[in-house]
Amino acid sequence: MDIKALSEKYERYIIEQRRWFHAHPELSWEENETTEAIAAELEKMGLKVERFEGHPGCTAMIYGGKAQPNCKTVALRADIDALPVEEKTELPFASKNKGVMHACGHDIHIAMLLGAAKILTEISDELTGNVKLFFQAAEETCHGAEYYVAQGVLDGVDAMYGQHIWANMDAPLLNVEPGVRMASCDNFTIRVEGVSTHGSSPNLGVDAIVAASAIVMNLQTIVSRNNDPLNPLVVTVGKIAGGQRFNIIANEVVMEGTCRTHSREMRGKIEPLLRRVCEDTAATFGAKATLTYEAFPGPVINDNEKLNRIAHDAAVKLYGEEGLGELPKMMGSEDYAYYMERIPAVFGFLGSRDAVHCYSNHNDKYDVDESVMKRGAAMHAQFAMDFLNSAME
Repeated sequence: MDIKALSEKYERYIIEQRRWFHAHPELSWEENETTEAIAAELEKMGLKVERFEGHPGCTAMIYGGKAQPNCKTVALRADIDALPVEEKTELPFASKNKGVMHACGHDIHIAMLLGAAKILTEISDELTGNVKLFFQAAEETCHGAEYYVAQGVLDGVDAMYGQHIWANMDAPLLNVEPGVRMASCDNFTIRVEGVSTHGSSPNLGVDAIVAASAIVMNLQTIVSRNNDPLNPLVVTVGKIAGGQRFNIIANEVVMEGTCRTHSREMRGKIEPLLRRVCEDTAATFGAKATLTYEAFPGPVINDNEKLNRIAHDAAVKLYGEEGLGELPKMMGSEDYAYYMERIPAVFGFLGSRDAVHCYSNHNDKYDVDESVMKRGAAMHAQFAMDFLNSAME
């Protein structure tokens, strides 16, 4: 089947869907209207929709006409939540929900997967296995995928493909490079406790601000002295709050930050290193530091050779080698990593940057040339078909 031709056939549908979802964005875990609209479209295609009790998001199965007992199932995933951003695009289909915008392109992800659903239902008689369509809520929380894994969304799934529209990559190129693509994202809070006293007699107290300042500086030695310099690692303190008044020695400081790395091995070492630096530095000043560390998604790594080959060949089959583009490794994160740590999976990107559409993801003016979207739909469908065919070889 000519999937590229089918993507062009459904291009107007994909664009219309994108515009509707762009105008009706919803924040993480609030995507109820979004879920209802997605489910309605899937049901129009004759698909049975499965939901998650008490949570937004949904799935639907496309059963292959040539599927045999014990056939494979491939999942295609799109995230559906928006961001707390006031839109400034002035598009005719701009957000109707004040202070909420699809600034990361998840409206495009929804539309592309619905387009792929159109393609795959049309050619379902030719499929040698089954396709699970998965519309995931709350990616922006970094924990959405974790919830769906716990709900069994991966049960019976043999492989998964996901992709992201990307503003820092030229349109309309696809990228399915092997290796590290995005970093892990773990967050932390450090509470420093001192003893307050009058600012004129600091010797009578323990200055939590001084201790916290030393901790901030010493944390960077984790990057410069404990980490392999060939491995990207970021330790950032992004927020500090402490002190009561200009003439009072602060008795408490609370700091919040994030750690990001491409190395699964190094990721496992960061928390104990942070704890040691915080506690020992604070103790040097007579203060006490308490670390709360929260693990978010791991790094996104395309490390399954078979899936990497299938994804590359699918893209080339659709648009030739000239349809592929390079994209450097990034320190941003994606909760798709939760799936990759459990089943074979691959993650791709679709470029949206051109002379007109030059704003980055998460910008209040982010927009794309909608003609690129059919490529994402085609890539979803081609990967699914090719994976299922490879399972029969």
